[in-house]
Amino acid sequence: MSTEAGELLGIDPVELRFAFELNKQISCTLQLTNKTDKQVAFKVKTTSPKKYCVRPNNGIVAPRSTADVVVTMQAQREAPPDMQCKDKFLVQSAIVAKEIVPKEVTGDMFTKESGNVVDEVKLKVVYLTPSTQSEGYEDGSAGSLNYQEPLALISKLMEEKNSAVELNNKLRQELDLLRRDISRQHGGFSLVLVLVVAIMGILLGFLMKR
Repeated sequence: MSTEAGELLGIDPVELRFAFELNKQISCTLQLTNKTDKQVAFKVKTTSPKKYCVRPNNGIVAPRSTADVVVTMQAQREAPPDMQCKDKFLVQSAIVAKEIVPKEVTGDMFTKESGNVVDEVKLKVVYLTPSTQSEGYEDGSAGSLNYQEPLALISKLMEEKNSAVELNNKLRQELDLLRRDISRQHGGFSLVLVLVVAIMGILLGFLMKR
């Protein structure tokens, strides 16, 4: 995992990645890591506040600890051109007194006028499509194996079934010829015929189960 290099907070991932689907809410989690020995307050802003829900959108990260922020994109009715998103996020952080609690975090803490040590990190939004989510393939040719393998298996099974049916027909013909030959000799159903029929039955049963 890569982390954005901020002075106060480490941010992972370095960009917000959403597996885009129409008419579906999609979430992405940011992990904020306090790299200092002091208490750090944070605030998350976006250029499209109506499109995203950020929970929590502000808070406190204790010294040398982490906090998670969940960003949820509201369900979209249409996809942007070329799946390119221009939305941006801004993570502001500031060192605050240890007495400050999360509900006391305000926007004024992140201004230069506050006198606090303030840091800002910008994050972009990336929409992932099924093609960009497939890892390890440089093009679509390798991924097509997912569809080719079942088709090849089905074709092989059909060939085996046809071979079994053909062999079954041949065995039936040979059995009929053997019965006729024995009938001509007036020998009835001899022990040899019984054994042959049993062997044929076992072989046919094995072939039909494949």
